Parts: sequence; C-alpha cells; structure tokens
Amino acid sequence: MAQPLSLPRLPRKATIATVAALALLAAGAALWAQVEGDRGIAPIASSGDIDVGGIEVDVRGDNAEDAREKGWREAQRKAWEKLGGPDIPDGQLQGLVVAVVIEHESIGPRRYVARLGVTFDRGRAGALLGASGRGPNSAPMLLVPVTRSAGTYMVYEARNPWQRAWAEYQTGSSRINYVRPSGAGGDSLLITYGQANRRSRTWWRNVLDQFSASDVLVPIAHLDYKWPGGPIEGRFTARYGPDNTYLGSFTMTAEGPEQLQPMLDQAVLRMNTIFERAYAEGKLRPDPTLDLGTVEADSALQRLIELGRSAQARDQAEAAAREAALTDGLAPANGATPPPGAAQVASYLVQFATPDAGAFDASISAVRAAPGVRSAAVTSTAIGGHSVMSVGFAGSIEQLAEALRARGFTVRQSGNVISISR
Repeated sequence: MAQPLSLPRLPRKATIATVAALALLAAGAALWAQVEGDRGIAPIASSGDIDVGGIEVDVRGDNAEDAREKGWREAQRKAWEKLGGPDIPDGQLQGLVVAVVIEHESIGPRRYVARLGVTFDRGRAGALLGASGRGPNSAPMLLVPVTRSAGTYMVYEARNPWQRAWAEYQTGSSRINYVRPSGAGGDSLLITYGQANRRSRTWWRNVLDQFSASDVLVPIAHLDYKWPGGPIEGRFTARYGPDNTYLGSFTMTAEGPEQLQPMLDQAVLRMNTIFERAYAEGKLRPDPTLDLGTVEADSALQRLIELGRSAQARDQAEAAAREAALTDGLAPANGATPPPGAAQVASYLVQFATPDAGAFDASISAVRAAPGVRSAAVTSTAIGGHSVMSVGFAGSIEQLAEALRARGFTVRQSGNVISISR
C-alpha cells in the first residue's frame, strides 16, 4: 500500500520571515522601477518671442510649392491681425517673423490646407504693437499636469500626451512663470495627483523648495474615449494653490486618436489664458501661508503666535535648567572637569516614517519640541516612506535618542543616524 509522502514543514517564524523578505524585495523592485523607468519629457527652452498659434489657412496656387508659400504669407497676416497690429506691407511683416510652426498640414498638387503657428520677434514687433511692456510676470509657479483617463489619475508616472503638450509649450509669450519638471527620476514619486489634494503647508513648502517655486498650478485633463479609434472628449479644469482653488473649465473634442495631441496643444493655450486672466485679476498671488518664515496674519493671530513663542521660550529655558541640573548631578565627585564640548550643538541625521502628510507634520513638531533640540530641517521628503531631517542637538547622539524616546518615539540607532517611528 502506498504511503503518503510527508515533507518537513518550515517553522512558522521562518515562513513569516521569508514572506516578509519577499514582499520587501518586491516593494523595493517596484520603487526602483518607478524611479528608474523610462519616463520624463524635458520641456523646451523658452524665449521672449511672441507666439500666435492655431492659424487656419486654405489656399490654392499654381503648384504645391506656390500654394504653400501663399498659405504661409496668409498665416503671417492673420497672426498679425490677431495681435492687433497696424497695417504694414508684407515685406515688412515678413521681417518681423522669426519662425512658422507647422501644427498640421495637407499638401495637394495646387492646394495647401494647414494649421500654423507664427512666432514674431518681440524686440522688432513690440514697438509696432505698442506692447513692448506687457507688465511683470508672475512668481514662479510649479506646474502639475494631471491626466484622468479610464478612472485613473496620472502626472509623471508614465509619459502621456498632456505632459507632452505642456513640455512642448512655448512659455516665452506668457505672463505666467511656469516651472515645468521633466518628470524623470524622483519627480514621479514627489509630484503625484494625491499631492494636489493635500493641505499641509509644511509638506507643500518642502515640495516647492525642491523646484524653487512659490506656488502651484494644477491643469487637469479628463479624457473620455468614446470607443476604440473613435472621438475623445476632453474636459479641462484649471486649479491652483495648496487649497486646490477652482479657476475655470472648458471642454473640447478630438475626432480620433490622431487629433488628440493637437487638441491638447490647443487646450494648453486656453489653460494659459485662464491662468493669465486669474493673474491679471490678482488671484495668482503666492499663498502667504506657504512662506513659513514671513506669514502675514491679523493682529489677533499675531498675538496668539507671540504667546506661543513666549511659552516655547519658557519651556526651552526650563528644559535647559533641567539639563544643567542633570549635568551637575552626574559630575564626577572628585571634581574632574567634564570633557570639553559636551554641551556643544552637533548635527545628526534622523530618519522618520511618514506614511502621510499628518505624520510628517507631527514628527517634525515632536522632534523640535524635544529637550536639547536646537534645530530641525528636512533634507529629504518621501510621503508614504521615510523622510530625513538634520537635527541640531546639544549633546551626544545617545542623549538625543533618549530625548526622542521621551517624546514617544520608537528609536533605532545605527552609527550617527537615528531612525524613529510611532
């Protein structure tokens, strides 16, 4: 009679450890893939020239080349009229043109149908237009282009047409000072759709500092594919600021996948118009609460801040007194001099778990409130992972670890680096 073959069972702890190790390796591989994947579109260099796009022409000529030349001249005249320029000869007008951008064209034996863009030299055309001074540009605005399609949101996780439209947009003629990340490397982890819905000023300030920006603009493109190869409806919404404030919206439709990118290019122009109008109306002023060093507040709030600072100074003085008493109590009985520099401020790296923005803010506040801590500056932000701060502490790293344990943290020490969690 056949006997069943029994295999030795792994111990329960060994099994759990193996599964945990495999999960950790999988998570690490996924994170590495997200950072090192083939993504990112470098934005084109911007100039100060005047760009006019979306000029439609439909002309005929003796042959294809003649029709195309006539089409370009007509596009230049239409673009000049669109800018409100005075009547000038074609020869003089052509001298103002820097480039003609072909957005789409169809060439026949004697016919030329196209959508063109015309770029004028600002120095030469500005005097004729009477608009050489268009007013100051906005403060640097971080651009977060969000795409929603098939129920999912995307920013820089993968290359997408909405990202490309903004990367290829010539911003020189806009009053908005766009800061456009390429989306490569860690940009896909730092800038996500979830970021647009966060309210934490500390978190936002750290993100904006990474790109030397003052505030944020969020253009959202909701793309609805009716059927494969069919029309694509685009619903576009403009938002800005850490509170995700609504500015405006509009809809456009592409007849098919081939017309999607041209539609998005036109949507970028309309988005820029919304942002420029909001800037002219004074809506795009950088949020003062993002400037953590110089927050403008009313007198009542300022009084509360002053009271809080006074209480903090009093607590720090009491903590310093307790530390001094503790140091005196631990002094050698034979009167030996304590080692020099024992109370000097040293800098240590502290790694802290930040599963969400709330934990990020709470950890920073708790560390800054620990006795002996003189400063705490974030050097690396990773919401959903582990962030790093540089802590100035009056004492040794062992004393810092004890101070953090007293604040309720679980502390692990490795050399000159401390890892904390709750």
